[in-house]
Amino acid sequence: MTNKAMIFAAGEGKRMQPLTLHTPKPLLKVAGKPLIFWHLENLAAQGIKQVVINVSYLGQQIIDAVQEGSAWGLEVSYSVENTPLETGGGLLKAKELLGEEPFLLINGDLWISELPHLPPATQDELLFMLLVDNPEHNPQGDFFFAEDSGSLANQPRAGMQSKTFAGVSRINPALLDESWLYAAYQHQHQVGDAFILSPLLRLMIDEQKANAAVLTSHWVDVGTPERLTELNARLAKKIIEQTEKTRLARE
Repeated sequence: MTNKAMIFAAGEGKRMQPLTLHTPKPLLKVAGKPLIFWHLENLAAQGIKQVVINVSYLGQQIIDAVQEGSAWGLEVSYSVENTPLETGGGLLKAKELLGEEPFLLINGDLWISELPHLPPATQDELLFMLLVDNPEHNPQGDFFFAEDSGSLANQPRAGMQSKTFAGVSRINPALLDESWLYAAYQHQHQVGDAFILSPLLRLMIDEQKANAAVLTSHWVDVGTPERLTELNARLAKKIIEQTEKTRLARE
């Protein structure tokens, strides 16, 4: 059972400006609660015990808000980046904190109503990704997937549909071995280098080291102020509807 997770929380949130000029994106509020608190609650509900959070831009605010994680029954540690190292660089820098067992990895700028339990890893699996139907802001998708067979590809194949990466994955730390990093980037990245993770994910798919499933929970990529406003409006409406339903049931 996976008992460790990492949350990406080091980005500058430029697309979210002006909201992020003085507040890091993970602390922007969804239904009155900082976005990162939703992740911590979902991870705790999964039985996760230890969480690593990488921080950089306005990172002390995140550390002050989350502290050691006891509010969620978690042990939280921090990978502090002097400057944001992108997704790949942030993951590589945190490698020693993450240990040698597979862990969950969550992008800090998304919202999920409920984090599903992932199926057991297959023998050759180094990566498991959750996918979603393509949202309006990413109509072409990221990968191609066949739900009936579980086949995953970087290029379209018969019987597959394009899907968008949900920003939630299970990572086997062996994925970060020097040989895989060099194969993905044709360069030997070192701790402290800034680089994106997507070429490594695509390599895992080509090498048949990756599996996937479609996420059915309510999911939002909170990437712009407009999407945050829409999410808050939707959740506020849901709360009102639930309150009214409860009131009517009591009458």
